[in-house]
Amino acid sequence: MMRKEREGEGERNGPPLTLGADISVLPEGCISDIFSLTSPKDACRVCAVSPIFRAAAESNAVWERFLPSDYQAIIARSSSSSSSESLNLCSKKQIYLSLSDNPILIDDSKKSFFLDKSSGKKCYLLSARELSIVWGNTPTYWRWISLPEAEAEASRFPEVAELNYVWFFDIGCKMSTSILSPKTHYAAYLVYKLRSTASGFGGRPFRASVETIGGGEVHEQTVHLGLFVMEPNQQHTSRPKQRKDGWLEIELGQFFNEGGEDDELQVKLMELSNFHQKTGLIVEGIEIRPTKGAGQDQ
Repeated sequence: MMRKEREGEGERNGPPLTLGADISVLPEGCISDIFSLTSPKDACRVCAVSPIFRAAAESNAVWERFLPSDYQAIIARSSSSSSSESLNLCSKKQIYLSLSDNPILIDDSKKSFFLDKSSGKKCYLLSARELSIVWGNTPTYWRWISLPEAEAEASRFPEVAELNYVWFFDIGCKMSTSILSPKTHYAAYLVYKLRSTASGFGGRPFRASVETIGGGEVHEQTVHLGLFVMEPNQQHTSRPKQRKDGWLEIELGQFFNEGGEDDELQVKLMELSNFHQKTGLIVEGIEIRPTKGAGQDQ
């Protein structure tokens, strides 16, 4: 009797409810809005699910959300007018991928701009010409050279700084944090390489500092620019790594860009002891990009 009552109650309440729903039945615009709340990597992955998902995930509405709000103004600062015009004719996804894979030169070729491919965060490589290099304009100590495109490690900039010799090594840069992505953990890297005849860098310590003036954050650490086998008691110092473009890079420090305020970022690298002659180092610039925890895909 009780079983029949329960069966009758189930019929009156209708069929059992399902816990899942097929979002593919939604209008494409709604699906695009959903995908725009994910990440570039997720949007690429769902393209393989169905044609409907692919159309929504590749729409301009989705990739417009992944691009920085000021990307058009940045592209307009490109040193190549043809590059700027061709980008403006592309879809938003093509612009995103192009800015991720092919950095553009801006501000009279003194900066290189690109996007972190995983997160869409803004990244910059400040050329050697944008840096403050002690004795950098004295030919006896530093000279400015162009690297042929045929070289495997050619620079993206028209010229780089090559060290003839100095006893006092001091380079750095300043930039406004307002041009970076807000709420993002960043790191600063020196991008350089060493001639086969380089000397004065093996095992000698340098002091790197990254500071946000106004934000009150200071990061200092010891770094070694030379390629050598590190001693056990030096395991906590920063060491150079090989980049995909053939250059070396070494992390100088990290900082968090809160955003909303125009703070100044200062990056410095100097030798702890200036009693040694140094030669054979080539500086391409200082790169500012998100840390791996912030979506960096290196």
